[in-house]
Amino acid sequence: MKQVVQNYKSGELALLDVEVPACKPGGVLVRTAYSLISTGTEMMKVSEASLSLVGKAKARPDQVAKVMQSVATNGLGATYRKAMNKLDSYTPLGYSLCGVVEEVGAGVDDVAVGDYVACAGNEHALHAELNWVPKNLYSKVPDGVDPRHAAFGTVGSIAMQGVRQGEPQIGDIALVIGLGLIGQLVVQLLVASGVRVVGVDPDPTRCALAEQLGALNCGDPGSGVVDTAVAEISSGHGVDQVYLAAGGSTNEPVELAAKLARDRGRVIDIGKCSLNLPWNAYYEKELDVRFSRSYGPGRYDPEYELEGRDYPIGQVRWTERRNLECVVDLMGSGRLDVEPLISHVSDFSDAVETYRKLNEGELKAVAVLFEYEKRVAGAAEQAVTSVSVPKPSAVRAAPKPGGVRVGFIGAGNYASSMLLPHLAAMEYVDLAEVVTTSALSGANAKRKFGFARASTDVDAMLEDTSIDAVFIVTRHSSHAELTRRALLAGKAVFVEKPLALSEKELEVVLGAIEESGNDRLQVGFNRRFAPLLNEAVLHFGPRIGPASVRYLVNAGRLDAGSWYNQVDSEGSRFAGEGGHFIDTVSWLLGSDPVSVYATATPGHQDLQLLLRYPDGSTASIAYTTNGSSAFPKETIDVTADGKVLKFDDFARASVFGRKKWASSRIPKGRDKGQAAELEAFVNALTTGVAMPVSVDSLVSTTLATLGVNRSLETGAVVRIDAKEGLG
Repeated sequence: MKQVVQNYKSGELALLDVEVPACKPGGVLVRTAYSLISTGTEMMKVSEASLSLVGKAKARPDQVAKVMQSVATNGLGATYRKAMNKLDSYTPLGYSLCGVVEEVGAGVDDVAVGDYVACAGNEHALHAELNWVPKNLYSKVPDGVDPRHAAFGTVGSIAMQGVRQGEPQIGDIALVIGLGLIGQLVVQLLVASGVRVVGVDPDPTRCALAEQLGALNCGDPGSGVVDTAVAEISSGHGVDQVYLAAGGSTNEPVELAAKLARDRGRVIDIGKCSLNLPWNAYYEKELDVRFSRSYGPGRYDPEYELEGRDYPIGQVRWTERRNLECVVDLMGSGRLDVEPLISHVSDFSDAVETYRKLNEGELKAVAVLFEYEKRVAGAAEQAVTSVSVPKPSAVRAAPKPGGVRVGFIGAGNYASSMLLPHLAAMEYVDLAEVVTTSALSGANAKRKFGFARASTDVDAMLEDTSIDAVFIVTRHSSHAELTRRALLAGKAVFVEKPLALSEKELEVVLGAIEESGNDRLQVGFNRRFAPLLNEAVLHFGPRIGPASVRYLVNAGRLDAGSWYNQVDSEGSRFAGEGGHFIDTVSWLLGSDPVSVYATATPGHQDLQLLLRYPDGSTASIAYTTNGSSAFPKETIDVTADGKVLKFDDFARASVFGRKKWASSRIPKGRDKGQAAELEAFVNALTTGVAMPVSVDSLVSTTLATLGVNRSLETGAVVRIDAKEGLG
């Protein structure tokens, strides 16, 4: 299928061939009839992509701050690779469409194949021929509503949520600043609510359109027309609400809002404009400033958007989906008319040229639609195939006899920045297939790393007998089941941590090993392969007596929207990544733990755990989330036999003993061992030697990680036995 994409690094726009998304449970597969270009949000993104790296940094200071935090935590090299991977990837465009249900996923019973639906979401309502849309992000289109109009459902929901935040009442007076697409919809929704509306925009054609749609008076902010109209309508008191639907860097909208609002009026920010509030003006009137978050409650909540968990209507009356339903209902009743907003309808095959015309100002428009259904196969397909797509960044030699054919499940940022660049450079590795949930992620991985093919079909990959090894780099909850299936299919498996989130899941994996006799399994515990740590251990030398290890993990806080926070489905944060640190300690001590005891702060955010080993060695791991980002992320001290090894965050290392040794320099990047780990895995497959880490050790580390939660629940020491489980 075809999809509009953009490379944020180069600014290139393309109509790309990607795989059809799978129809997953809890959603529907929709064939697009019309999709809407947001001439505000989307065109801002398109314009930013054409800027230099410095220009991009100035446009997105929030992202620059995240990059700087990552440099402090992960080092310059790793951060650079991750940042460039994100920049030099195709990203999707679009978030509002109407289409026909082509397939219904399990658990969906409110629509059927052939129904028209309005769809929302910048990951699900894309400019693409087919989209998978979860149930809380679509609404069935009422009979009689034009599919072109229903394609406005998402932007209509954005406008409606803004109006709801203003809490208008019949007879109120409102000022709408910015009469672009969102502003025009806000005007109509306010008029439908019995509100008298005045509009502001420097474009006289937009002012005229708003008056046609019900505004009493509209004008340029500097003309004095609006000031006079507000004074006359409000008898000099000012407007009850001001809706900021403007964009840009000027501070004029918030200054005008303060000037024309009444005492204790409300100012609602819907667009993305400068908000340097003039303190005196806002203080003297005690203005109530409110923000409107996108389509409504549920936005940015993965449990709502992806898992279909609705909010009780008694608690949250208007959610994303209920706003969407309300918008299309208003269209059906004739109280919301978007026909006058449609400036241009473009054939989907002309998408790249349409964006160019909009970006260069050749096409002036309030709203532009892509039309999909009336495409003519011959000429349209010819136009599509003429779009050039960059070749893979590196050309790899054909694998030599005895090489490894690799399949990848998942191609997110970690896989694309920390694993695939190393694999793509290996002479004996043939990247055969990448399987992703998002077809565009697969297309990006195929382009960058030279995969022979990209798909969304895990079953087909596992059935492909030519594939020797499967990498599983997906969300934690899927690891055990995918590992089980891959082992039973006879594949060698490299699965990112964790191997399992419960003892039951671990039993499933071990059952697959026993049933198939296939124990070619590696978990992505990379730190034991870190070159600097190996060098430090070499200088520390052999150990005679028991050792004491202290491991401080300054993990830091997660972003609120991180899927790591989905504890119910993805396990605790420590369950997801704690195995890294336990495995490192076990490798340092040369054995696996026999018991674990854990204690934690309220909410289990910060953990302290004590591990005991067969020779009497002990290790304490402090896993903290409330430390300073300026402090190193990982520090290790090993004490034994009158010696101390001190390791600082993969950047410095030293050994204190009869002779002191210190690392000669700080590496350019913090090498946490991924390259060496992959070399060891591939070497085991090509030579037939044992896997880099034994299954028993992988099991012990997994049990110790799971034992932390058991200890927190019981307050007791938990015994660990790779054969018997947790005691």
